[in-house]
Amino acid sequence: MILIATTTTIRLAIVAAFAVSSMTTEASAVSPGVKIACAGDYFAHCSQHSIGSPGVRQCMRSVGSKLSNRCVNALVAAGEVSKSEVDRKDASLR
Repeated sequence: MILIATTTTIRLAIVAAFAVSSMTTEASAVSPGVKIACAGDYFAHCSQHSIGSPGVRQCMRSVGSKLSNRCVNALVAAGEVSKSEVDRKDASLR
């Protein structure tokens, strides 16, 4: 029972972590696919930002080169970042 409650709490935290602040519009909300694909990246790099804060997006952009392929692919698919931007950043790291 405790494991289920903890798992549910973690899932809710992941979903909330990528929620935009109450001042933003629905159009700028992050897709469920991005939330799932990037949850580990959020906890590894950006969990110091309050859940729902604008700092989450800024942080994820600033650590872009450290994000997992799964997260980057989800961000590209959701239109959060362009494939050409990802390719440019990859090329600059080589």
